[in-house]
Amino acid sequence: MPRLRLTLSRKIFLALAALLIVLLLSFAGLSILALQRGLGAYVAEIEIRRMDWLSQLVLKHYVLNGDWKSLRDNDEAWHRLQMGRVATVLDNASAPDDRRLPPWYEYRTLRVDPPEGAADNGPPPMPPGQLELLPRRAIPAMPPPFFFADPRAMADSIYQRLAVLDAQGARVVGATIDPENAARLPIRRGRAVIGYLALAPLQGLESEADRAFLARQSGVIVLTGLAGLMFALALSYLLARRWFKPVDDLTQAAQDVARGRLSTRVVVQGSDELALLGKTFNDMAQRLDTVEASRRAWLADAAHELRTPLAAMRAEIEALQDGVRTFDERTALRLHRQVIRLGQLVDDLRSSMRAPQSDLPTTTVYPLSLLKEALDHTRDRFAQRGIAVDRRAIDLIAARKQPAIEGDAHRLHQVFMNLLENTLAYTDPGGVLRIDVTVEGPWTGHSLTLLFDDSAPGVPESELPRLFDRLFRGETSRSREHGGSGLGLSICRATIEAHGGTIDASPSPMGGLRVILTLPLANSP
Repeated sequence: MPRLRLTLSRKIFLALAALLIVLLLSFAGLSILALQRGLGAYVAEIEIRRMDWLSQLVLKHYVLNGDWKSLRDNDEAWHRLQMGRVATVLDNASAPDDRRLPPWYEYRTLRVDPPEGAADNGPPPMPPGQLELLPRRAIPAMPPPFFFADPRAMADSIYQRLAVLDAQGARVVGATIDPENAARLPIRRGRAVIGYLALAPLQGLESEADRAFLARQSGVIVLTGLAGLMFALALSYLLARRWFKPVDDLTQAAQDVARGRLSTRVVVQGSDELALLGKTFNDMAQRLDTVEASRRAWLADAAHELRTPLAAMRAEIEALQDGVRTFDERTALRLHRQVIRLGQLVDDLRSSMRAPQSDLPTTTVYPLSLLKEALDHTRDRFAQRGIAVDRRAIDLIAARKQPAIEGDAHRLHQVFMNLLENTLAYTDPGGVLRIDVTVEGPWTGHSLTLLFDDSAPGVPESELPRLFDRLFRGETSRSREHGGSGLGLSICRATIEAHGGTIDASPSPMGGLRVILTLPLANSP
């Protein structure tokens, strides 16, 4: 059985699933625990709100006595208050204190407003909370006292958890409870709170009804959590596939590029990090495609350049073999010239492909002296072409302390010769070559900049980016009358970059080509 491969999207999905399951279990557990702990307090709040009739009786007792002294720790009086009016019937007499109350007090404190339009016919009925203490059939004809069970003796009686507190929260009478956790019903006299009727919450689930209620609520919580989990897992799966689809597309595209299909591109949507990655991949594939096309073109050009001298040599040798020509000094000179050209072309190819900093000797070199030497070497050729050379900036700087660099004098001399040969080959007769020099100090770059400006003709702007490519020759230089292999400027760039400098080309204000060459200066001792 093949092993399931854990892709990045599957890992993210499994991580989200594990996180959601942990959150569900935590939510369900904490919810059930909170329900267990909060159920007692909630029930106590409901129960205490239904004890308003008892708070009115306690208020009546407080008004009769003026304070809590007579009720404090008086279990018998507390029992009589709990029994309400029934206690009076059981005792067959009213308390002596009752006669001190005005006849309207009981009616006012226990009154329930009749419905609109109904007649008000005397005192109110018994409160609901009081009626629950005894069977309804006990009201019309009171049975003997021993018939009534003490409500405080019942196992689940709320009176086992009921107490009266004063205004400061201290216990007056009733059960010993924790005032902080108890449900309270204020006992008011006018606007002032004189005490509280406090009920402690249930401790634990003692009845079947409580446990059944908790089980139902726990089941609802679990089912709700499972439904939410399934929805979240489905959403996570869809989002994971949507988020990582660009990654899968990039993977497939990278494999296609590795197989050689450099025209492969990916569809980029949005502006997030994955979209940026897709754009970067497309740029990379475009560069690779361009480099491959350039490599093929370079190979074709190199083969063409090598084929020319080889074809000439072959023709000469075949003519000798066929007896068309005799081997004389002129034939030997022609063959020698083709061999020299072939060797020069191979050397140029090797120089243009030399990696930066490869086998570069580091000695102190004075580039202006090398440039003056190259100018002196080509002076007669410039004169023959009628091209004037403006070298005043070089002589002015060279008359002072010459700038020095670390590099190879032979290769730098070759760069200058290539640039001068380029001007000789492609500048119209009667033109001008002007060379400017700028020396930057340590605070402004610490570099030497040379500007070679020649007169017309210029180079089309569309050809400027490829001017330093190997074997590239513009339309104006394709004729063989000037010679050249299209490697001169490529060699210049490779050599200058090997010295840590830069070389670039742009249109010249004089109508021709401007070559900007920058070299880093050596540190002064």
